[in-house]
Amino acid sequence: MRTQAQRIIDHLATGRPLTAIDALKRFGCFRLAARILDLRNDGHRITSRVEKCGDKRFASYRLAG
Repeated sequence: MRTQAQRIIDHLATGRPLTAIDALKRFGCFRLAARILDLRNDGHRITSRVEKCGDKRFASYRLAG
């Protein structure tokens, strides 16, 4: 079975962004920021961007090309 980090990097490799709510729904990942940090520490270049929807703010992650 693939780890959450492996599934996250596979998703990011498609070019689509990933948010915490998407990660929770798709992978059961409650701590996306921690998995992103793990992936960055493994050498993956992942960018983050603060998105805004109404008065809510959240991070969106992408694999740097």
